[in-house]
Amino acid sequence: MLVAELNRGGLNAGMTEFQEKLRQQHENSMHRELEKLLSTTKGVEAENSRKDFEGFKHLFHRFLQVKGPSVDWAKINRPPEESIQPYERIHAKGLPEAIAASLNKLAVVKLNGGLGTSMGCKGPKSLISVRNENTFLDLTVQQIEHLNKTYSADVPLVLMNSFNTDEDTKKILQKYTHHRVKIHTFNQSRYPRINKESLLPVATNMGLIGENGEAWYPPGHGDIYTSFCNSGLLDKLLSEGKEYIFVSNIDNLGATVDLHILNHLMSQPADKRCEFVMEVTDKTRADVKGGTLIQYDNKLRLLEIAQVPKAHVDEFKSVTKFKIFNTNNLWISLPAIKRLHEQNTLDMEIIVNPKTLDGGLNVIQLETAVGAAIKCFDNALGVNVPRSRFLPVKTTSDLLLVMSNLYSLEAGSLTMSEKREFPTTPHVKLGSSFTKVQDFLRRFESIPDMLELDHLTVSGDVTFGKQVALKGTVIIIANHGDRIDIPAGAMLENKIVSGNLRILDH
Repeated sequence: MLVAELNRGGLNAGMTEFQEKLRQQHENSMHRELEKLLSTTKGVEAENSRKDFEGFKHLFHRFLQVKGPSVDWAKINRPPEESIQPYERIHAKGLPEAIAASLNKLAVVKLNGGLGTSMGCKGPKSLISVRNENTFLDLTVQQIEHLNKTYSADVPLVLMNSFNTDEDTKKILQKYTHHRVKIHTFNQSRYPRINKESLLPVATNMGLIGENGEAWYPPGHGDIYTSFCNSGLLDKLLSEGKEYIFVSNIDNLGATVDLHILNHLMSQPADKRCEFVMEVTDKTRADVKGGTLIQYDNKLRLLEIAQVPKAHVDEFKSVTKFKIFNTNNLWISLPAIKRLHEQNTLDMEIIVNPKTLDGGLNVIQLETAVGAAIKCFDNALGVNVPRSRFLPVKTTSDLLLVMSNLYSLEAGSLTMSEKREFPTTPHVKLGSSFTKVQDFLRRFESIPDMLELDHLTVSGDVTFGKQVALKGTVIIIANHGDRIDIPAGAMLENKIVSGNLRILDH
């Protein structure tokens, strides 16, 4: 028995030693390849790429160390009551007269690294028109300009671009020169995709042209902390007296500056300053994959579906155990970011994102999420906000909602129309014929009246005439090879339309 134990002990030690050597080998090979890539460029680009690669090496090192799910399911607890405040309690405090002074300590950061490819658009997603010819970026600028004018404040807008969006975004920014908003940009890092088998970069040089363009990726929004510090912009904002940033995805049209949350942050005593607020909202069946807040090792922590052991995925998705999810609207202390960056103590779980390149090669990209750093900040807090602060436009189904009369637009902000009797958003599911924005627009002569809609499903070759009204539950399904034209002025209430309906002019 003892001999067997000893042998097994020796075997385990041998395995561990072997694994350690293998890890070291992978790391050395990676470093050699990165140096080769750097030798294909020079000057400022080489300098910036070297900075990027330092961050990548750190991530790759951690990736080689970590095996299996990064959480021990048994240690997960619900967050204590006081760590997630209901928005109503914060709102009830009211606003002081000097709220403008607080606004002057704020900068708004929009995550602007994504392309519009999933909606069939070329270029940055932020340049897609969402309402009355206004793009996501137009609406953002209008919102902040309205704040600055109303309160005689100076809230700057900061865009975190990626190498995919930077050039196109900068061209467009010229049109805002006469708006009352200072706009700054910085770039998130550019990391090499890794061959899944060899664990080496697939890039052959630092260029972005041809096949090599597929070899690079922006490493998720968790990269904001390092890139922001490296860009010099963090120090610039601190020198201008800014204390907090409000960070959100540029495609979340509900993410406007909330003065009550800002006031809550600014009114805390200096030693109890909350360094990180994550806006969460109640989960519905549509949000089962969203990250949630948990208590883990006595800290608030973001738990993403990718970290959940397979056996517990259904439990994670349940609306009963995990009742809230992360909207990715975050309020973060600038001095705290600087401190944690300098101490090198920002620790975010690695998200391993598998991809297949056009040629069929399997690669992985290592990413992190901005909200995962919540556990590193002092006095972190969740605020359970109304659903209206989470209005992302990820698909043309979302686009239909925000273009409709369900929402009214004022100073760049969308609010649910007062004419809608219940504040819930209808569930809209448009089929694959509507995926691309240009196809979607071609299929609607005008956006239907949706004030009384609960649920809409459309599948197949369907078009809508002018001034159609949809109420209750409407399901329209054109079978393969058939086409359905909903005539102008039609009113559909609790209807299922299927088969072939084509209205022909005489």
